[in-house]
Amino acid sequence: MSKGKLTGIKRQTKYSPNHIGNDGTIYNMTAQCLREMGYDVQDYTESEFVLSDIKDKFIFDMARDKSTIKRLKHLEDNGSVVINSAYGIENCTRGKMTSLLIDNNIPHPESIIIDCNDDPTQLLEQMEANAYWIKRGDFHAIHREDVTFARSIAEAKEILKEFAFRGIPNAVINEHLVGDLVKFYGVADTDFFYHFYPFDLSHSKFGLEEINGAANQYAFSVEALKEACDKAGEILNIKIYGGDCVVAKDGSFKIIDFNDWPSFAPCREQAAPKIAECIDKHIQKNLN
Repeated sequence: MSKGKLTGIKRQTKYSPNHIGNDGTIYNMTAQCLREMGYDVQDYTESEFVLSDIKDKFIFDMARDKSTIKRLKHLEDNGSVVINSAYGIENCTRGKMTSLLIDNNIPHPESIIIDCNDDPTQLLEQMEANAYWIKRGDFHAIHREDVTFARSIAEAKEILKEFAFRGIPNAVINEHLVGDLVKFYGVADTDFFYHFYPFDLSHSKFGLEEINGAANQYAFSVEALKEACDKAGEILNIKIYGGDCVVAKDGSFKIIDFNDWPSFAPCREQAAPKIAECIDKHIQKNLN
């Protein structure tokens, strides 16, 4: 028995740096799971969707383009159910994400948000960090240079100048954390949560994980991490998420990145049915 029509939107390839195949695969696997559940899934690229006159009630998406987000927000405002919400995707842009996580007491590195034309010296001296991560604040990372490691305040200032030269209006500067880098993936309203140490950088967008070095595999609570990530997803309005955290020697952790619908590359066989389950649950809850 058919569960009805469901619109799916694939991610525009320029927003999948070094992950075009992986992002496409998790989308296709999820769409297939939804078809097997009885949905008539109609696939669209972001460009096709923006140019169409689609006004469907139920939509799932991996969208990133600003024109797609704008259209999805309009549909949501008029009653469509969108997973992930366009508002949530927008919340995952670096500046908004940083403010929301810090304001809601999610474990997060000390950070500042600054205009790329401003001098960060005084603020960074107050931070008392040994190194920094400079990240574009207005959008998701598209190019390798959108997330850059700085070993000193002088280097951070030069990176900010380069951001300004590229037309990036603001940046987030995080303190560099010493510890084990752990990547995670989660799906709200299910029991799915997967974490791993990125020994294999084939799952990396830009290979920056190597800066933290080999993992010591410090003991930490996976349950506490899942709880913090689920809370972060709720705050950001994201059902399907992934990200990175750094685990310190004492087992404490801080979330350094949180993304809307990543590739799930190392665990997509397990993840795709759970993503479909999440989408189905959200649709059933919103049926008139």
